[in-house]
Amino acid sequence: MARSSTRPTSRDVASAAGVSQAAVSLVLGDKWRGRVSETTAQRVRQAATDLGYRPNLAARNLRLGHTRTVLLVVPALTTEFFAGVYTGAARVAAQHGFGVVLYPSPEGVGPARDPFASAQAALDGVIASSMAADALTAISGDQLPLVMLDSDPAGSLGAATVNLDITDGVRQVADHLLGLGHRHLLHLAADVPSWTFRIRARALADHLATTPGTRLGTAHAPITIDAARAAAEAALTAPGPRPTAIVCDDDKLAAGAYKAVRRLGLRIPDDISVTGLDDLALATALDPELTTVRLDAELFGERGMQALLAVLDGREPEHGDIPVHLVPRASTAPPRPS
Repeated sequence: MARSSTRPTSRDVASAAGVSQAAVSLVLGDKWRGRVSETTAQRVRQAATDLGYRPNLAARNLRLGHTRTVLLVVPALTTEFFAGVYTGAARVAAQHGFGVVLYPSPEGVGPARDPFASAQAALDGVIASSMAADALTAISGDQLPLVMLDSDPAGSLGAATVNLDITDGVRQVADHLLGLGHRHLLHLAADVPSWTFRIRARALADHLATTPGTRLGTAHAPITIDAARAAAEAALTAPGPRPTAIVCDDDKLAAGAYKAVRRLGLRIPDDISVTGLDDLALATALDPELTTVRLDAELFGERGMQALLAVLDGREPEHGDIPVHLVPRASTAPPRPS
């Protein structure tokens, strides 16, 4: 069949197949079952192939009010963790004909500015990680389907919430250090107003409280190596007995703790053990290599996108936190006898 020099239309397909344009729309929109016969559907598909017809998806999406585009809001792109979240979300999205637009916080860490007012008309849904609640008020109610990552399920504005099992990760760290004999720990906590960091502090304190004779100090620092070094150095030189282990909220804070320990002339793990949480590439670049908790960022992104697709389809998203696990390395050892 000779092809026209102009782009074929659905009317051309209908004429070639001997059916109405409505039938073409049903078949190519995969809504024909029970409405046209299998033979007719096959004839329409063959005519479309012969003509080289491609639906105008932009016009169709505009007409139906869907763009098959999702906004992924992350607090930063300064670590590979959030790149992994994007990779996982985009992989699942592509399998379902969706695209993912990435929106990082201009500040690098913390809540992103509200991007929804201008983008709302071009989006089918939002996946938001570590966002402040007030940044989401613009899309509350029925305006845009929302899935929250790293958020309190009890207080989430989203239609679904997807979390890593951070509480269990912190318990694994605590059990590892307690099993080595540590009883005096310092928590180097991320100075970020986020639910995920609040539950880390609570999980660590609660778990240590079940073991008699433990002591827990806390030092707060923004998630930068220099800030972590300064906070750890101040805590380790404070009056009183020095802790034998430092529990860090993420691997970058642990890198700062390494610098503080070495500036004080101490050795890891001989004089003090250090743990992280993330298992970034940084963890094995440090010397000694860092004991940390591995978080599967790509699976996190995949589950977030799967949850949003379920919400868009009116299905119940999968429940249950994503498991995490401790990776023991050379930065932890039994404390020296006092």
